[in-house]
Amino acid sequence: MEWCQVRTNPERRQALLDAAIEVLAKDGARGLTFRAVDKEAGVPAGTASNYFANRDDLLTQAGSRFYERLAPSAATMAQLADGPKNRAHIAKLMRDIVERIEAYRTGYLALLELRLEATRRPELRAVLTDRVRADVEFNVRNHLDAGLPGDEKTVLLLYLAMNWLIVDRLTLPGVFTEEQSRELIEAAVDRVVTG
Repeated sequence: MEWCQVRTNPERRQALLDAAIEVLAKDGARGLTFRAVDKEAGVPAGTASNYFANRDDLLTQAGSRFYERLAPSAATMAQLADGPKNRAHIAKLMRDIVERIEAYRTGYLALLELRLEATRRPELRAVLTDRVRADVEFNVRNHLDAGLPGDEKTVLLLYLAMNWLIVDRLTLPGVFTEEQSRELIEAAVDRVVTG
């Protein structure tokens, strides 16, 4: 059994998880070691091992941290609830999501690495499945509660379309220009959103 003295400094833990995300984005899952995280965080060697029981724990918590950092702000949630109930507003919200994720490029790239790693690690797969499912349900619930046009399938189709557009924008940015991306978002909303 591996021994780990659990540390409770939440700011240090967050800094280590942010460093883990950076390492995942730069070096992939194979490059994620406690030593690499310590170096990226600029902390003494051995610090990460005081905060995480093992590498699986670090991978799992890094996935959760991505979602913490990408959570919509109160202003975004207010805009969702109080904004116009039409396609143009939904398209704006979709553009905002894409822009927010592009602004946190390393986080999304780290999430892609975690998803690949989850194909080999059942515990990580279970955690990510639960987290992604909760995110999807959150988006569906907020869309419906806000009274926006469309139904659950509308949100799911937009989720799928936006995710692949984001993958292309972050991994192969030469495939679609920013203008093409905006046009594709508009077209997706126009074709998917009814009502």
